[in-house]
Amino acid sequence: MKGFYLLVHFLLSFVVNANVLTNANEYRRDTIPTNAEMVRIENQIEEVREIIKTNVHYNAKIAFFVDMQIKSGKFRFFVYDLIKGEVIDKGLVAHGSGSETNIKGNLKFSNEPNSRSTSLGRYSIGKSYKGMFGKAYKLSGLDATNNNAEKRAIVLHSYSAVPSQEQDYYISNSQGCPMINEDFFKRLEKIIDSSKSKIILNIYY
Repeated sequence: MKGFYLLVHFLLSFVVNANVLTNANEYRRDTIPTNAEMVRIENQIEEVREIIKTNVHYNAKIAFFVDMQIKSGKFRFFVYDLIKGEVIDKGLVAHGSGSETNIKGNLKFSNEPNSRSTSLGRYSIGKSYKGMFGKAYKLSGLDATNNNAEKRAIVLHSYSAVPSQEQDYYISNSQGCPMINEDFFKRLEKIIDSSKSKIILNIYY
């Protein structure tokens, strides 16, 4: 009888572990960017590594990348593991209403105050605070193309109107901030708050 119970326990453990592995594999497939997206991320990595090397206060393990060539209804905010060299999470992110042009999908960018546009460049993610959208993270622009971020009150925040899943139509616009889904924000929140050093966010086109 004891042998029977041991056999049942072994079979149950095998099934549970198999399910965990299957779910993990499904998650990994969902997280992996397309080849074109990965090439564009890799083109940006060296610039991020350079700024990390010059300052020990930046996180050398994790960086965030936003590919503005991807339309807003598709995942274009990527969490990248700099050690393993892979994307470990991704989500939707809105761009500024001022970045819209007469051609849907073609964007323009600005660093000017009151432009309501997305600014390209590398940002340092700073301290959190409670604002009109709840918890948000202050952003400091590290390049000439986004050095007005603090003056413009550009922050990383969530918004209930941003969906969690990809879709074929465009999502709502922000006032220039990288605005993301609430569930995705919670996942990023865990990464940011547990980091002892500042994480770099790179927005590119």
